[in-house]
Amino acid sequence: MSKKDKQLQNIRNNPKNVRFEDLQGVMLNLGFIETVPSGGSSHYTYHKGIYTITIPKNKPLNKIYVKRAVKIIDELMKQGDES
Repeated sequence: MSKKDKQLQNIRNNPKNVRFEDLQGVMLNLGFIETVPSGGSSHYTYHKGIYTITIPKNKPLNKIYVKRAVKIIDELMKQGDES
């Protein structure tokens, strides 16, 4: 199991206690394009294909954002587009 897979598994197992940086690393490793906020916003947006998700940079992240991100990642992996 690669480091990326272990990190994703840890996020799946404990969505209530995920740091923004951990989820950000997984998203970027999977090829998502990150749009950094400007003008004082704390919401980062990630794009890949038809998928877009906006995640606020809170510590720890709200569980709903983690679950949404994992759902998108799972859909991409189901399609065979994980890199």
